[in-house]
Amino acid sequence: MSHLSRRHEISGESLHRRYLRPRQHPRWLDGGNNTCPAAMQILHNKDFTPNRTLQRLIEIWSDSVHRRACAESAAPTRNEIADAIDRVKIEKEERYDREILSNILRFARESGDNRAFLAGKDDFVRLLVDLIDFSKLSPSIRTKISDRRRFSNLILKPGRELLTVIVSLFQTGNVELKIDCAGLLEFITVDGESKLLIAERDGLVTELTKSMNGDSDPRLIEASLSFLIAISSPKRVKLDLIREKVITNLTKLLTDDATASSVSVTEKCLKLLESLASTKEGRLVIYGGDGECLKTVVKKHAVTVVWSVCYLFKEEKALEAVMSTNGVTKILLLLQSNCSAAVRRMLTDLLKVFKVYSRSCLAAYDTRTTHIMPF
Repeated sequence: MSHLSRRHEISGESLHRRYLRPRQHPRWLDGGNNTCPAAMQILHNKDFTPNRTLQRLIEIWSDSVHRRACAESAAPTRNEIADAIDRVKIEKEERYDREILSNILRFARESGDNRAFLAGKDDFVRLLVDLIDFSKLSPSIRTKISDRRRFSNLILKPGRELLTVIVSLFQTGNVELKIDCAGLLEFITVDGESKLLIAERDGLVTELTKSMNGDSDPRLIEASLSFLIAISSPKRVKLDLIREKVITNLTKLLTDDATASSVSVTEKCLKLLESLASTKEGRLVIYGGDGECLKTVVKKHAVTVVWSVCYLFKEEKALEAVMSTNGVTKILLLLQSNCSAAVRRMLTDLLKVFKVYSRSCLAAYDTRTTHIMPF
C-alpha cells in the first residue's frame, strides 16, 4: 500500500509511484522529465513522501467492501428472518425496511423450502405491501416513467407473477390501495396484448364491477371506470364486460342521484357504453328489457351511443325506445344548440332514420330548417 501513492512535497500532487518510476519501463522521471505530470510544476527535488491520508481512505473502502461481501455470502437463517419480520411490525423505519427486504430476497433465493416458510408466515403478503409502500407508484411517480411499454413488460413478464400480486391487492385492499392498483393497471395497458392479459385475469373484472355501485367511494368508481375504458377495446374484453353485467351497473350509476351529479362519472359511463355498443351483444342489452338503459342515455344526450344503435345498426327496438322517451324532440333541441360539426352530423343522421321510421311524424320535416317543429 505504501508504494501505491506518493505525494510530492513541492507540488502537493498525489501520484502513482509506478507511473513515475516503474521497475521495468521508465516513463516520466527516468525519461528525463523534471516537472510534475499533473500540475506541470518544476520539481526542485525528486524525493517523495507517502500520502497517508489517501492510503487510509483506500483501506477504509477496501474493508467496507470486504465486510459487505462477507455479510452477503450467507443467507439469513429462519430464526433471523422470523425475528426480523416480528421486529419490522413494530419498527417503522425506512432504513430497516430496506434491510429486511434485502434479507428476505436472499433468504427466498436460497431454496424452495425457504420460500414455503415465508408463504406460511401469517400476514406475510400484507407485510410485503407495507414494506414496499405501494403509494410510491402513485400518479406523481408514474408520470416520471417515460417508457410505459418497457415498464408494462416488466410487470407482465411471464413467471414474475407481479400482475397476480396487484390483482390480489385490488381484491383485498382498502379504498386507497384499490385506487392505486386501478391506476397502475390502467398505466400498464399499452397495447391489445396487455389489455387481454390484464382483463382476463381471474376475478378482476368481477371485482371492478363490484366497486362500481352507488355506495362505493366516488374516487374508486372513477378509477374503476377509467381502467375499464382503457381495456375495453378488444372484442373479447367487451364480451366479458357484458357478461359481467357492466351495462346494468352503468345504468344504475347514471340514474343514481349520488353518482349522476358527477360530470366525470357520467362522462366515463357514457364513454364505456359507447365502446360496448359497438358489439351486437352490447346493443341487445342497451335497448333490451324495458329499455331503461337507452332511455337513460337519451336523457343524458349521449348522441354517440344513440347514433350507434339507431343509425349505424338500425336496431328497431332501439328506435321504439327513443320514440317512447320523446327522443326526437331532444334531437331537434340539440340541433339548435352550439354542438360540434361531428355531433351535428350524427343528429342529422338520426333524424333521417326517424323520418323513415315514423313518416306520419316527420314526413314534412326538412333537416336543413333551423326551427323546431311542434309535435
